[in-house]
Order: sequence, then C-alpha cells, then structure tokens
Amino acid sequence: MAGITIGMLSRRTGVPMKRLREYEGAGLIYTAGRTAAGYRLFDEEAVWCVALVGNLRGPGLTLAEVRDLAGVYLQQPDVPIGPKLAELLDKVRGRIDARITELQQVMQRIDEFESRHVAELAGGANFRARDPHFSPRTLDSHPGGDPRLLN
Repeated sequence: MAGITIGMLSRRTGVPMKRLREYEGAGLIYTAGRTAAGYRLFDEEAVWCVALVGNLRGPGLTLAEVRDLAGVYLQQPDVPIGPKLAELLDKVRGRIDARITELQQVMQRIDEFESRHVAELAGGANFRARDPHFSPRTLDSHPGGDPRLLN
C-alpha cells in the first residue's frame, strides 16, 4: 500500500507529529492504512486536510470548532458552510476582545504600581522599608537591606 508515514506528513506540512496525532484523534485526518511494522500511513488527502486545519486554526478557531465545522461540512453537504464559519469567527473575535480587555486591565495595574512606587523603581527608596519584618536598624546594617530577599 502506497502512502506517507506520519513523519513524512510532518515534514511535508511543517506540523509536529504530536499535533498530527491530535488531528487524527479529532477525526480531522484519517489513516490510509498501516505499514507491516504498524506505522500509520496517510494519503495526499491528509496533506490537504492538514493545510485546511492550519488555515482555520490561524485566525483562532479551536480544534473543537474546526472539528464541528468539518462535521457540518461532511454530514450536511447541502448546507452552506460560510455562515457557520462566520459564526465561529464572531466567537473568536469575542474571545480576542475579552483577552484584550484582560490585558488592558493588567497594563492599568502595571501603570498604577509604577506610579505608586516611582522612588523604589528608580532606586531612590527601598521596598523593604515597608516590610514589617525589617526594622530600620536591620535596614541600616545592610546597605540595600537584607541581601537574602534579592535571591
């Protein structure tokens, strides 16, 4: 039986073998058989499928979303796939918007932290001065405070 091994498929597509196994497990690519030694064999269709999965994952679809879309595509050939893909892309956009909001909040917390600790961040004050475990005597005896805290 002619075919290509998973290693060959990986080299041809640039997709790691572990990911190809995930695709196979998700039903997105199928083996065309096995070698006498038991290695998976794939046909040229697998190359096309791997490229398609990559094109759908690129804009942010999850593997589950790609699998669901493939299910509609294969099981309902009379149903146009475009509206389903548009719906999934809207979901991706929503996830990205939510992530952007989270990251903007983190940036705001960084800005607030920096504005509260200008002197310490510039080296003009010591963060340890606010630590109840260190007395001024301890801070005075060690230039820069307790060196163990820097490790």
